[in-house]
Amino acid sequence: MANFNTSVDASNPNLAANSASSSSTSTTGPLVIVTILFFMWGLLTSLNDVLIPHLKAIYTLSYVQAMLVQFCFFGAYFIVSWPAGMLIKRIGYQRGAVTGLLIAASGCALFYPAANSGYALFLLAFFVLASGITILQVAANPYVTILGDAKTASSRLTLTQAFNSLGTTIGPAVGGMLILSGALLGADQIAAMSAAEQAAHRAKEAATVQGPYLALAAALAVLAILFAFARLPKIEHGDAPEASSAIAAQATTSIFAQRHLVLGAIGIFLYVGGEVSIGSFLINFLGEANIAALSAADAAHYVSYYWGGAMVGRFIGFAVMRSVSPGKALAFNAAASIVLILTAIFGHGSLAMWAIIAVGLCNSIMFPTIFSMALHKLGALTGQGSGVLCMAIVGGALVPFAQGYLADQIGLQMSFYIPVVCYAYILFFGWKYAGMYNQANNSNHS
Repeated sequence: MANFNTSVDASNPNLAANSASSSSTSTTGPLVIVTILFFMWGLLTSLNDVLIPHLKAIYTLSYVQAMLVQFCFFGAYFIVSWPAGMLIKRIGYQRGAVTGLLIAASGCALFYPAANSGYALFLLAFFVLASGITILQVAANPYVTILGDAKTASSRLTLTQAFNSLGTTIGPAVGGMLILSGALLGADQIAAMSAAEQAAHRAKEAATVQGPYLALAAALAVLAILFAFARLPKIEHGDAPEASSAIAAQATTSIFAQRHLVLGAIGIFLYVGGEVSIGSFLINFLGEANIAALSAADAAHYVSYYWGGAMVGRFIGFAVMRSVSPGKALAFNAAASIVLILTAIFGHGSLAMWAIIAVGLCNSIMFPTIFSMALHKLGALTGQGSGVLCMAIVGGALVPFAQGYLADQIGLQMSFYIPVVCYAYILFFGWKYAGMYNQANNSNHS
């Protein structure tokens, strides 16, 4: 999945000073721990795509009801991000990361009683888990920058983001093997059972999540212990004089007066929503008789291809965008996504299946590109702008919900018009930014 976090600027003089002061201490061990954190929250996020069809079948949910999983999970980003920042400011980054890990571990542990209680407790578990991940991201990101030489910070960021993508890639495959190994019954088969048989069936299928999520809870708890005792440099923020004067000069400027930031925030909202929505419905889509008629367990492996495409695409995008403007690259990928989704809507069989999976490849550059374009030349308002963009991740909660409603009304295949609308806006934003980019270049050369 897209790395839904922002990293501290490697050029920040305050962080660089802290890094230099800790140069005598080996940073390999702490960097390994932080990299594992990136891997873990990628894996945990992509497991949602496996659990959604699983819970939908167990509790005979509508698509809208099933999408409450993403509503609760990504809603936590919107609700918890601001309090998380205040918490980190109060207790520090290292303790904040430990707190986030323990809360995430508690969320995973909640899956055990949820299997015996019902869907509502599952939703609470998703919210608690995502709250922990949100706190963890706010606290852990700066360490990637300061754990080593500032000159190599970008390479460390690339490494940790690659492991995040690795987590999102293997998560669905592992989840499919551990959670979806049994054949799920259809709604008509469950309806034919007696009340006692239905209860027994639901309890049996729900229990398949207990072992994997208890193991994840234990892993997160171990990471919390390791992070608590790791010798990490202390992060302290102090505004340089020139930064303070710049902030004072822009104090009267409203962040929402920055048009490209507002357009970028809408882009982040729709991109995250579209990407998460496709992943959320992918197993059910591949199970359709006119698409691939795959079992949930078999379809889960193809979800890994969807997220793996994004990982591969980042390397391709890195090379291509050295000579192509960000806006044009973004517009091209959005246009390709629209064509692929329309192919999945109107096609059938393997053509429709591979078309929707290939959208993952196009997703690769979108989040970081939209994010960087939206923050372009914000100066002292960059921090506020970053906060606005992070809150826009709530699109992952609302867009799948909208597609779920449409799927219940007109069918699953036609419901993919929702992601088409999302990518159409991203096409507009990329093309508009490409024009602004060219104008800026022309003015610089004139």
